[in-house]
Amino acid sequence: MISPSPVPPMPDAPPRIEVVDLDMAYGGFVVQRNLHFTVRPAEIFVVMGGSGSGKSTLLRLLIGLKAPARGDVFYDGQSLWAADPAEREAMMRRVGVVYQSNALWSSLTLSENVALLLEEFTDLGEPEIRDAAALKLALVGLAGFEDFYPSEVSGGMEKRAALARALALDPEILFLDEPSTGLDPINARLLDDLILDLRDGLGTTVVVVTHDLASIQAIGDNAVFLDSETKTMMAQGHPKALLAHPPNPRVKAFLTREPIAR
Repeated sequence: MISPSPVPPMPDAPPRIEVVDLDMAYGGFVVQRNLHFTVRPAEIFVVMGGSGSGKSTLLRLLIGLKAPARGDVFYDGQSLWAADPAEREAMMRRVGVVYQSNALWSSLTLSENVALLLEEFTDLGEPEIRDAAALKLALVGLAGFEDFYPSEVSGGMEKRAALARALALDPEILFLDEPSTGLDPINARLLDDLILDLRDGLGTTVVVVTHDLASIQAIGDNAVFLDSETKTMMAQGHPKALLAHPPNPRVKAFLTREPIAR
């Protein structure tokens, strides 16, 4: 589907994203504190944890939609939250986001949904935009569905269309919020394969927020576990290593879906 020359994760490369001493809060309510981790180029990084652990809040903070209570996020060494609004907007142009709800415009075709970003942020003419939108849809396996509306395709196809839109501006970093939500196991696995294709074929750095155990083990190169009780990250490492040797009972309970022994 996406070709040639796999681009492996680069563990020795400078961080593409670095989270430093981060606290997240809503007013006086602390969601998470003391978060510190790095995401390397061409890595699939998983943010995992149970409901209420702050996964989606962290995503909002990483893409500039919510300010931290403390700490900062750096993209290739540049501070996101010390940047002025124009600089922050330029940094976020390098990022694509697929939201949990897909957030496609129901009144627009799949092609028109993808074209929106191209119309707003490029100088391409209408024929070039149409061709570029068709190319992005083909990239995710939706060639021939350009003129379909979101209501006319399956949930898996709608998720792929949202991914095509996120890829419209050729982002260096792709954020996915609970990408397998609403998908059956087969379509969820197909989406995992597509995410791997994007990383291997294009060298895209991918940050995935999820609690889907199968997906975590299938695609993750590195992961951080957010715990809602202690309000901090309890573990970091390769998902398979964390499953084989969980650092504490709460991480083990999450990764095995087994209750904590009392």
